[in-house]
Order: sequence, then structure tokens, then C-alpha cells
Amino acid sequence: MHPRRGNWRPTPFQRRSYACVYTESMPNRSKDWFNQALRDLEQARDSLQAGRHEWACFAAHQAAEKAVKALHLRLGQEAWGHVIAQLLRELPPETPAPPKDLIERAMVLDNFYISTRYPNAHPDGAPFEHFGSLQSEQALEHAGAILEFARSKMA
Repeated sequence: MHPRRGNWRPTPFQRRSYACVYTESMPNRSKDWFNQALRDLEQARDSLQAGRHEWACFAAHQAAEKAVKALHLRLGQEAWGHVIAQLLRELPPETPAPPKDLIERAMVLDNFYISTRYPNAHPDGAPFEHFGSLQSEQALEHAGAILEFARSKMA
């Protein structure tokens, strides 16, 4: 049964793990995921230019998340979840470990998954009031580094 449908419940190991192996019969959609990651990065740039810094940060997070999921698919497994740092840590063991710097970049982006969209992620004010060009420029830089890492491993 599909993990996200029906009465499926994760085992203790699965609760700690976001990645699960898929079978050869599944089509490899890694290019689709990576192409969407590139598009999300474009959206992040457009949002930065428009001064919508919360959206630039969120789109940068989405770009990095989708790039890492594309890499997982390319390497023969499907990845679940939204924590980019964890997704990077759970790449298959035969893949060289991502540099510590890249994990730290992912950790910065992980902070943008909820806080950029939901007012109750802040003591007061709407999310757009808590993000500026400094955050969105850094988010784009971090996402770009993660996309480049994924691209290099997918080649």
C-alpha cells in the first residue's frame, strides 16, 4: 500500500527516514523534478526583484528541495519530506557525502519553509514584515549552491 494513503503507518525506522527505495518499474522523473527546481529558482529571483522577499525565500527553499529530490530519484530512491538538510543526509551511502557547508546552507533554507507563509510562525506581524533583501539574496545563493551540487551528481 502507498505510504501516504490508506491505513499505512510508519515503522520506527521509517519515522526517522525520509528516503525509501523504489522499484525499477517506476519511471525515472528526476529530470522533471530538476526542471521544476530551476523554474522555482527563477520564481525566487523574480520575487526578489519585486520585493516579495518572503516568497523569494520560500521559492528558494522549494527549488533546493526539488533539486535534492531529483537527485534521490536519479540515484534510485524516492525522497519524502521537506527538510532539505535531512534529505541531503539521506542520500544513498554509495554517493559521496554532501559537504558540511552544503548541509548548513540547507539548514538556513529549512527555516523558510513555514515562517515565510504563516503569521503564527512569528510573535506578531505578517510574514512579509519579517523578510528583506538580505534574507532573499542569501536564500538564492544557498539554493543555487544546492542545485549545482545536485546537477553535478546527476550528470
